[in-house]
Amino acid sequence: MQVLPGRAITGMSAILLPHLDSTTVDWASLDAHIARTREAGLTPAVNMDTGYVQLLDADTRVQVLERAEAVTGGDFVAGAFVADEPEAAFDLDAYRRAAEEITDRGGLPVIFPSHGLNDHGDAAWLDAHGQIAPHLERFIGFELGPMFVPYGRIVTLDTYRGLLDIPQCIGAKHSSLNRELEWHRLALRDEVRPDFMVLTGNDLAIDMVMYGSDYLLGLSTFAPDQFAERDRLWAKGDPSFHQLNDVLQYLGHFTFRPPVPAYRHSAATFLQMRGWAHSDAVPASAPTRPDSDREILRDIGERLGVL
Repeated sequence: MQVLPGRAITGMSAILLPHLDSTTVDWASLDAHIARTREAGLTPAVNMDTGYVQLLDADTRVQVLERAEAVTGGDFVAGAFVADEPEAAFDLDAYRRAAEEITDRGGLPVIFPSHGLNDHGDAAWLDAHGQIAPHLERFIGFELGPMFVPYGRIVTLDTYRGLLDIPQCIGAKHSSLNRELEWHRLALRDEVRPDFMVLTGNDLAIDMVMYGSDYLLGLSTFAPDQFAERDRLWAKGDPSFHQLNDVLQYLGHFTFRPPVPAYRHSAATFLQMRGWAHSDAVPASAPTRPDSDREILRDIGERLGVL
C-alpha cells in the first residue's frame, strides 16, 4: 500500500465509561472526557465496546446518549446495540429502535455486532445492513473480531464490497487487528467508493492512517490530546509524527495484549493516573489487569509527557 503523506485524518475516539465502583458510573468524569475529546479535535464515540455497551442496562445506555448530546450538541457517534442470545434471529425492529435513540439526539449510529446480526453467515450479515439502511439517513458499519466479543465477525472482502453499495453506510470500523485485511479494504474503497471511510480499529497498528484509513479506536481514549497532536503532525508533514506514533503504539501493544477486553481496565487506570477519573474500577464482569501494570503505564505516560 502507498503511504499518503499530508492527508487530513478523521479521528473518532471510543470513550471509556469511567466507574466509581463495579456498579456505579462516574458521570462527572464521563462528561469531562467527552468534552476534552471533542475539544482535542476528535469525535467522541460512546456506547462502544470501550464504553461497556454490552454490559449496560438500557436506561444507562440512554443516559450515556443524553450526556453525549448535552456535552457535544449532537456531534458524536454511538453504538446501536441489541442484546440477544446465540443463534437469535436478526431483529430489525430492535436495531431500528437502538439507532433512533442515537439519531433522536443528533448522533450517528454505529451498527454494533450481535448474535442476530453475525451468527447466520456473511450473506445474512449484508442483507441485515440492507434492511437497516432505509430507516436511516447515515450509519457506520462495524466488523469486530471475536477477540473482542464472542459474537464478533470479520466478513469476506466480497461481502464488504456489498456494504459499499449501500449509500446510507458512509463508512465501517474494521477491528480484525490484521493489517492485510485492512489494506485490502482500503484498495477496494479507493476503487469502488473513494468517499467511504475505512475506520481502523487496529489498536496494534495505529499507523494504518498513513495508508488512507481514518480511525475509531479504543486506544485513543487513553490520550485523545496526544492522538490529535499526532494527526496534526501528519497533516503538516512533520517527521516527529513517527516518534509520537511509536510511543502511542507501545501503549497499544501493552494494553491490548490478551485478554484483549482487559484494555478497558488499563484505560481506567491510565485515566485515573492522569487525574481524569476518580477510580480505575470496571464493571464486575469485566476482566482486569494486575497492579504491576501501573509502573509500565507510568513510564509510557512520562514518555508521552502527560504524567
